[in-house]
Amino acid sequence: MGDIFAGVAKAFQDGGPGMYPILVSLTFALAIGIERVSVLYFKAAIDKESFLQGLKKHIYAGDLDKAISYCAGQKRTPLVNVIKAGLISVPKGDEDVQASMDEATLRESPQLEKRTGYLAMIGNVATLLGLLGTILGLIGAFAAVANANPADKATLLSRSISEAMNCTAFGLGVAIPSLIAYSVLQGRTQSMVDDINESAVGVLNLVVANRDKMRMPAGAAEAE
Repeated sequence: MGDIFAGVAKAFQDGGPGMYPILVSLTFALAIGIERVSVLYFKAAIDKESFLQGLKKHIYAGDLDKAISYCAGQKRTPLVNVIKAGLISVPKGDEDVQASMDEATLRESPQLEKRTGYLAMIGNVATLLGLLGTILGLIGAFAAVANANPADKATLLSRSISEAMNCTAFGLGVAIPSLIAYSVLQGRTQSMVDDINESAVGVLNLVVANRDKMRMPAGAAEAE
């Protein structure tokens, strides 16, 4: 393992100044990736089936108070927030339930989607920075060879080209994981948004089907 890190450190040093912008790209990619994984796989994640199963019991029983309390007792995730917003609007009517969940979805979805797109941008930028560093290195190499001793030109040129190619390798080494991470996280985001939309429609249909036995919270009639 130590040999690998030593080799990477030497390649980074040999790559010249062009390696530093790529290192900055790597730092941003790691920061965004870690933050998005934390949100999408932990903070905003919930067992949808288990949550809805518990909620349905209260809706089937017509106990709106308990349904809202059940949501309030769950982890605050986008899915729970959307469903809770709809349940709170049940006394106002079915159209208000739909409107409230639509509004909550528009509010919660950006929290799932934000920053993930930057990973794709960083992947493309890292590739271009690697190519730029290599081209600048080759320009410098050929300029140095032009004034070198003819006997040393071949050795100097091969060494300089090898060093310049380190930029391309490092740029691709940052770009490929960034693009893979973007694809995985984007798929996870879309799956969570789909779950929210599917659950919102399902809960609305349950509310409509069981409205005749729904016991409204105390004070709901006066509020209407």
